[in-house]
Amino acid sequence: MASKTKAPAKTKSSKSKDIKELSVKELENKLRDLKDEGFTLRIQKATGTLENPARIRVLRRQAARIQTVLSAHRIQAKA
Repeated sequence: MASKTKAPAKTKSSKSKDIKELSVKELENKLRDLKDEGFTLRIQKATGTLENPARIRVLRRQAARIQTVLSAHRIQAKA
């Protein structure tokens, strides 16, 4: 039997690193897009047409990461 090797998973730190490099406007746009997609997925869930329920969780977490970075930018701007 040949052993299967797993591809390296993308870590949280690299996701956060990518998000931290974006400007405030880009972050706000990305957050709006995520919320719009989340709304669409919630509608699909209610109507029973949602194909990937795990996507809702992924979107919520991505939105939280972006909100955290935006909050840090606002605190830094005040200082």
